[in-house]
Amino acid sequence: MSKVIPFRTHAPGILLSLAVAGLALLGDFAERFLVGEAWLEALVLAILLGAAIRLLLPRPASFDPGIEFSAKYFLEIAIVLLGAGVSAAALASIGPAMLGAIAFVVFCVLAASYGIGRLLGLPKRMAVLVACGNSICGNSAIAAAAPVIHAQSDDVASSVAFTAVLGVLTVLLLPLLVPVLDLSSTNYGILAGMTVYAVPQVFAATVPVSAVSAQVGMLVKLVRVLMLGPVVVTLSLIAASRAGAAGCRPPLYRLVPWFIVGFLLMLAARSAGLIGEPVAMAMNVASGGLTVVAMAALGLGVDIRKVMQAGMRVSATVILSLIVLLAASYAMILLLQVTAP
Repeated sequence: MSKVIPFRTHAPGILLSLAVAGLALLGDFAERFLVGEAWLEALVLAILLGAAIRLLLPRPASFDPGIEFSAKYFLEIAIVLLGAGVSAAALASIGPAMLGAIAFVVFCVLAASYGIGRLLGLPKRMAVLVACGNSICGNSAIAAAAPVIHAQSDDVASSVAFTAVLGVLTVLLLPLLVPVLDLSSTNYGILAGMTVYAVPQVFAATVPVSAVSAQVGMLVKLVRVLMLGPVVVTLSLIAASRAGAAGCRPPLYRLVPWFIVGFLLMLAARSAGLIGEPVAMAMNVASGGLTVVAMAALGLGVDIRKVMQAGMRVSATVILSLIVLLAASYAMILLLQVTAP
């Protein structure tokens, strides 16, 4: 009897994940064509479509290896490619005080969000996912943290779904705070960069206010995204410490996930001028596409019944965590006394 080669084993699940991702991208395009923007981005649509297919259409177990492969490795490659999106020069332009303040707020809100989740009865892993998504960059942070803490697909889908919905509402409502808080264009850009989840959403939330707000918001958001590396490394060290206490400490080279090392190497290459702007843009597009495929695979592995059971607790955690993030970000603006226009 001949041995089945890995490609043949993984192909059905990979092809199914690609097909679901393609439908999600088509849905995203249709939204932008019909109403001017995507209220549900391809990433969220991929999870919803995958979960619906899992719920409504029975599938053979032969799809499972490829689906698991797609959810894990496509996502990790996407994170590596994401590192080409920002350079050290861009970080330096924001100033050491602001850099330190952003990092401080991210880690404080991360701890506060985790505490809120636990107080509301969320399991530890799901509380970590919601905290990462709220504090750093929404769906991308949730997806990056999930393999490090060995989160279940149901936990990932719940966290992404409710964070995505609140992210859209934030884009719509955040500009209303400009007159309420008497924010300058620069201050509003900082607030948007610190509180809105996804990079495209920051742009959407700031452009209606001013070009200055958009520029500042995007830069602050990029710095916030870079906090993903230290946070994931910290989670890895915590996991390794607990494994060591249980007598099964992993080897040293596994303490830092390979995709975080790749992310930092890409950032270094961009900073050294080895990656030009056209190549960086292409890598960013590829990163987004691979993330959609990974989310489609996660959706295909989700039991939507379990997701709905956790709905009220997750949504309450996300809302309260966002309020904490808004308050901390506004306090940061006041303490730094940003006075630019």
